[in-house]
Amino acid sequence: MNLRELSEILGLSQTTVSRALNGYPEVAEETRRRVREAATTYNYHPNNRARSLATGRSMSIGHVIPVSTQHEIVNPIFTDFISGAGEAYAAAGYDLTLKMVSDGDEDEVYRDLANRGSVDGVIVHGPRVDDRRIAMLSELGLPFVVHGRATGSTREYSWLDVNNRRAFYRATSFLIDFGHRRIGLINGIETMDFATRRRTGYREALEEAGIVPCPELIAHGEMTERHGYASARQMLNDAMPPTAFVVASVICAIGVRRAVQELGLIVGRDVSIVIYDDDLSYFKSGDDIPVFTAVRSSVREAGRNAANMLLDIIAGTGDAPRQRLMEAELTVGSSTGPAPDLAPHRQRG
Repeated sequence: MNLRELSEILGLSQTTVSRALNGYPEVAEETRRRVREAATTYNYHPNNRARSLATGRSMSIGHVIPVSTQHEIVNPIFTDFISGAGEAYAAAGYDLTLKMVSDGDEDEVYRDLANRGSVDGVIVHGPRVDDRRIAMLSELGLPFVVHGRATGSTREYSWLDVNNRRAFYRATSFLIDFGHRRIGLINGIETMDFATRRRTGYREALEEAGIVPCPELIAHGEMTERHGYASARQMLNDAMPPTAFVVASVICAIGVRRAVQELGLIVGRDVSIVIYDDDLSYFKSGDDIPVFTAVRSSVREAGRNAANMLLDIIAGTGDAPRQRLMEAELTVGSSTGPAPDLAPHRQRG
């Protein structure tokens, strides 16, 4: 498939098709969408070297990933985001540049990408409260979209996020409606913006129900199976253990389930669990009946939407900054039930 053949199929001139694929702002959005979809359908791949020479662009999007044991996105969930973003890049004829760096080198890598013109824009991952990268990228003039938000930033910037506060408010309220009063929160790293918003939603739901949040029922850490297990085990061994957990990741939830089962308890009867992010392409939470009750949103869709947002900014279409807030969906699985009477069957190991 070449440009002439694709143009004939679409009934458009080669110039219009080329301009649509190259992101020229004078091409109508509907035409741009038709061309991108047709390019995907017929597996058309433009010559990126020729396009780069013609447009002065690198035809590449950057993702800078800090390689740290204390970083939230170095986990299987990141694969779904990149898959969705990659679909959008491929349809627009862009390549993906992935930079794995130590935390201390992150700022230098962003500056190098901007100065060399190695990429036309970047997706910023794992935003923290008062994230310094937003001001730096704005000053560098490098187009960017933040996957998430950064509380405390005084600059306007483009972002795509899930409504984490509302998601955890709904999850906690769901458990309260089942009669639970001792509800543990197993959250991500405290300085990450999404974890701050999730804790806020959890606390708001408790306080609205007249329940005083207990610090000993809140745990922050890297979202691993081990974090879920260790945090849940400690809380369950308390003199007044929780009857339910709200958990920040399906990966953490596997650890929580292990802790519950080691104590001879049954998930959904003795201890209820509501998780976030079970809508993963390669990590499904059961078939007809989900294993976990969850507040869920598609990470793959988030990647696709963030990538298309950035591509539109690079093309100069519409006004920037662009901002989109996605809502999570509550799905009921087999991991939740009414609050139990603790005395008859609680055994702490």
